[in-house]
Amino acid sequence: MSVQVEKLEKNMAKLTIEVSAEELEKALEAAYQKQKKSINVPGFRKGKVPRAMIEKMYGTGVFYEEAANTLMQNSYPAAVEECGEDVVSRPVVDIVQIEKGKPFIYTAEVAVKPEVKLGKYTGVAVTKANTKVTAAEVKEALEAERNKNARTVSVTRAIKNGDTAVIDYEGFCDGVAFEGGKGENHSLEIGSHSFIDTFEEQLIGKKAGEEVDVNVTFPAEYHAAELAGKPALFKVKINEVTTKELPKLDDEFAADVSEFDTLDEYKEDLKKQLEAKKAEEGKRAQEDEAIAAIVEASEMDIPEAMIQTQCEDMVNEFAQRLAQSGLTMEQYMQFSGQTVDKLMEQVRPEAETRIKTSLVLEAIAKAEGIEAADTDVDAEIEKMADMYGMAAEQLKEYMGENEKDSMKKQIAITKAVEYIMANVKEKAKAKPKKDAEAETETATEE
Repeated sequence: MSVQVEKLEKNMAKLTIEVSAEELEKALEAAYQKQKKSINVPGFRKGKVPRAMIEKMYGTGVFYEEAANTLMQNSYPAAVEECGEDVVSRPVVDIVQIEKGKPFIYTAEVAVKPEVKLGKYTGVAVTKANTKVTAAEVKEALEAERNKNARTVSVTRAIKNGDTAVIDYEGFCDGVAFEGGKGENHSLEIGSHSFIDTFEEQLIGKKAGEEVDVNVTFPAEYHAAELAGKPALFKVKINEVTTKELPKLDDEFAADVSEFDTLDEYKEDLKKQLEAKKAEEGKRAQEDEAIAAIVEASEMDIPEAMIQTQCEDMVNEFAQRLAQSGLTMEQYMQFSGQTVDKLMEQVRPEAETRIKTSLVLEAIAKAEGIEAADTDVDAEIEKMADMYGMAAEQLKEYMGENEKDSMKKQIAITKAVEYIMANVKEKAKAKPKKDAEAETETATEE
């Protein structure tokens, strides 16, 4: 295999990758062996048709597509490593040559990591964190704890906002049931706006056992083109209505949910927890503020392909989170009226921020000679091992070099953040207007 690199504009590159004719022949033979069982030729038993006969009947290129895919999957990672470029996007490939007896040649257009011209990154001014906790915030935390410990009870009364309705439903458009529009015993929280249009509002006032016709209109940009902008009727049966029954706020409640005997003691502990949480949030806010200022002061030309890849990764992350909650991406789009294109557009600003932040922090780590020591890696592996409930040495054996390199990179980035925050300056807190006026008056009198 050989690789040639052509630098393009805006941090793009074209890799021309050549695989030997011998490797192409092996891939073609492998494709033949895989597909021959599904090819029928009169006069031959299934799986016994000679390759030359198949190529004569269906053309010499009958196995090219599978052979090309195999060769590209096998050669591309090695080509990226060999070329020495820091590739930061998925490749756009184009086959240049595929012919028996000749080398297989293809190109891969990719984004490469852009250089960063750092601005000022020491002595960055950040806002002083506010860790004061109000009585209203303590009360809100108490209510959250009450809701967490609430009992779910069935009710026979009419549905109110905030209740959960357990429903069977089936959707019809122009009198015809549409795919994905049917569900049974689905728990729907009224007011969550997880169903389209005014679906949930139309259940308010209804009771368990009732059957309801719910009329809605799909959004104009709905992901299923055949339903976009169209009115639909959902036949809904309400199987059950549940609501939350909150516990009484007293010493008994405090003893049940905490290590304290009285509500006052529990409130005091909640206040301390909130103060610690605010301190941590303040620290994170200062980090974000400092990094945002450094990014703003730095220069970099981010290739569009790099942004597109990050957006795709973020949408995939979202799909994985949905799957963990038992919902498919298709179901989510159906109920929310979202589309993949809309999601890609929504995550784009965050994708750009992530890319810029990562590039800047890597550049600072490089400029300051910040690296992850072996002891840092060992400590991180210990943490992960504890989390997974396994021995650190065992986890280390499972990890490949790529995982370890990624860990070292992340540790260096974390250290770069620590370096930045060790050198920040807190902005002088603005004085209240009345105090400033009083000082002015005093100075005038003197």
